[in-house]
Formats: sequence, C-alpha cells, structure tokens
Amino acid sequence: MASGFFALLDDIGALMDDVVVMSKVTTKKTAGILGDDLAVNAEKASGFMSSRELPVLWAITKGSFLNKLIILPIAFVLSAVVPWAVTLILVLGGVYLAFEGAEKIYEFFVPHAHGEQEQVTASMPKESVLDIEKKKVKSAIITDFILSVEIVIIALGTVVNQDLLFQILVVSIVAIIATIGVYGIVALLVRMDDFGLWLVKRNADEKGLLFSLGNLLIQALPWIIKSLSVIGTIALLLVAGGIFVHNIDGLHHVLELWPGLLRDFVVGLGVGFMALLVFKAVKGIVNMFRR
Repeated sequence: MASGFFALLDDIGALMDDVVVMSKVTTKKTAGILGDDLAVNAEKASGFMSSRELPVLWAITKGSFLNKLIILPIAFVLSAVVPWAVTLILVLGGVYLAFEGAEKIYEFFVPHAHGEQEQVTASMPKESVLDIEKKKVKSAIITDFILSVEIVIIALGTVVNQDLLFQILVVSIVAIIATIGVYGIVALLVRMDDFGLWLVKRNADEKGLLFSLGNLLIQALPWIIKSLSVIGTIALLLVAGGIFVHNIDGLHHVLELWPGLLRDFVVGLGVGFMALLVFKAVKGIVNMFRR
C-alpha cells in the first residue's frame, strides 16, 4: 500500500516536472503576444489621475481573469472534441496578428487621424471621471479578450497532442503567468513617473543622484511605451510567421535557407499586408454602397 502511494507521488512529481518545462517553452512561444499585450495595456492604463491609475488597472486585471475563465474551458472542449479546430483557430489568429502588425506599420508610414479620446482632468466632476473610466476599462477588457484568445490558442497549440490533463495544467499556468506578469509590469510602468516625481520633490536643491534619477524616470516613460509598441509589432509578425510556417504544409519549404527569425518575419509581414489589402478593399466596397 505504501509503495503504491509513493509510486503515485513519483508519477505526480514527474508530471509536474513535465508541466513546468512545457510551461516555460509555451510561455516563450507566447512572448510576442505578451509584448503586444503589455504595450497595449500600458497605453490604455495611462491618462488617468494618479490616484485612480491602480484602481482602474485592478478593474482591468479582474476583467482579464474573467476573460480567461471564459476562454479556457471552451478551448479545452475544442481540443478534446475537435482538435483540428485548435489548429484552424491558431492559423486564423495568426492572420489577425499579421494583419495587426502590418496595419501598425502602414499607419506609421501613412498616418491618418484617429478619433480624439476623452482625457480626465482634475476640474471634471466625479461623475464624468467615473464615466470615462468605465468606458476605458470596458475597451481595455474587450482588447484583452482578443489577446487572451490568441495567447490561450497559441499555448494550446503547443501541447495539443498531449493528454487533456497536461493541456489544462500547462495552458492554465501560462494564462495565469500572462495575466499577473503583464498587469504587474503595467502597474510598475504607470507609477514610474509618479515615483520619479516623488524623487524630484525630495531634492529641492535640484541636484544629486536621486534628482537625476527622478528626472530620468519621468522622461523615460513615454519612450518606454513607444519602444514596447515597436517591439510588440515586430513580435506580432514573428509569431504570426512562425504559426504559418509550422502549421501550413505549403509554407514549410518557403525561404528555408533563410534564418528562421527572418523567414518568420517576412512570411508574417507578407500575409499581414495581404490581409490588410483585403480589409481595405472590403471596407472601400462597403463605403461605396453606403453612399
């Protein structure tokens, strides 16, 4: 009896070792989405009064956990009943990622006006501030839902050939790490300039290391957000290209002599711009019929 119990513990330990190892591999594969998720949420969590930044971010974080509670069971049912659907959704998600990356590049070279977002000011009444917050939180949670679907499906695609229990453990761990990691870093980012301002105020003589560090933190935040956006765009195309190359038979041998990262980027960019052209064409046709 005792030997059977210890054998069970040994099996559980071996399973958890495999889960931890696979979780590391899967997290690396979702790193591109996490980078974009971080950039998007850092942007959406900014623009609030200092005292409201963390409460708003906490509301978005709770929404993100709820999103994953909805997505995970559906993904596991698909994996158990129609596993080919996971690959299909993975490829479709790759098209969306490639489209999003290509659109960001297009908008950089061909900028166009966006609708102005409402900004919170100290002079606004409390009801107006809360209304703007609710709208921004809702928008952020919807964006998080889309990104969460991509994260879960990419993670699930990595272990789709494993047992269901193994899939549940690995993908759930990745989902939790993604949420805590992304929103934890966003919390640090949105408070970085406030910490810098506190250091500056602590040094009224405007001299010294702490004063310089405070100024650096204040000035660095916008650049960090912009850098995350650029890195996230590149990562989106790399992840999308990798999905296409590894899941579409006809692309296995495309540019196979090229370095893997360069090949994935080119394939992702190519599919992204094709998707962007189709989107622009359909949008143009719809607008033409509306006139």
